[in-house]
Amino acid sequence: MPQTTPPDDAAHQPAQPPAPAQRDEAVTTSDPERIRALAHPLRLAILDLLDDEGQATATRCAEVTGESVASCSFHLRMLAKYGFVEPAERVGREKPWKPVGTGRTSRYDPEQPESLRAAGELARIVVDQEAARIAHWIDGAPRQPHEWLLASVMTKSSFWATPAELTELSRELQAITDRFEGRWAHPELRPEGSRPARLFGVVNADPFDPDAPGPAAYPAAPGPGRAHGSVTIELPTGEEADA
Repeated sequence: MPQTTPPDDAAHQPAQPPAPAQRDEAVTTSDPERIRALAHPLRLAILDLLDDEGQATATRCAEVTGESVASCSFHLRMLAKYGFVEPAERVGREKPWKPVGTGRTSRYDPEQPESLRAAGELARIVVDQEAARIAHWIDGAPRQPHEWLLASVMTKSSFWATPAELTELSRELQAITDRFEGRWAHPELRPEGSRPARLFGVVNADPFDPDAPGPAAYPAAPGPGRAHGSVTIELPTGEEADA
């Protein structure tokens, strides 16, 4: 995934040094500059690798991403500068890096209006990367065991909710995989027969135009089935796909 190196990053310094995150907490920020530091496809790919493997050198990052070691080293330093990664314990001459905290949360803050634009830039990149990952999974479905296909699902739904209800749903979605916590770092916690899995979810209100009259303020109403239910897609098994 060839990427260009932002020319102004090396000269840019965070407005304030990022506060260190606790080991068992996600790195949470509303600082537009720190959020923009994440909004780079290669940096997100590097963070995914560090999350999966616990730590990695610039050389390992280059092997996985297809980028040069120099480019990966640069982006690792930028991630460190903004408080998202830190040096791990050295192994011989190797200089590995590890993620700070248990994840990253970029949060819109009404008191920092630019945080909305920055979070939007980051969100677009994440959506593009996840869409590519899901498409790759769909393309490879015929080669997967039946039980893993039947256990996978793609679903969407529409509903009416208040801001408080939508906030509660968002928090529930964020916590839905907490039951599997610790299995990345501690292999002994993984049940026999388990394998890595991914969840990508979005909760959002439909757009609203306060200047439009009546129902026109909202998007066109969905069909009867979608208005009060969910749409679920299950992939075919290998034999069905080949038929």
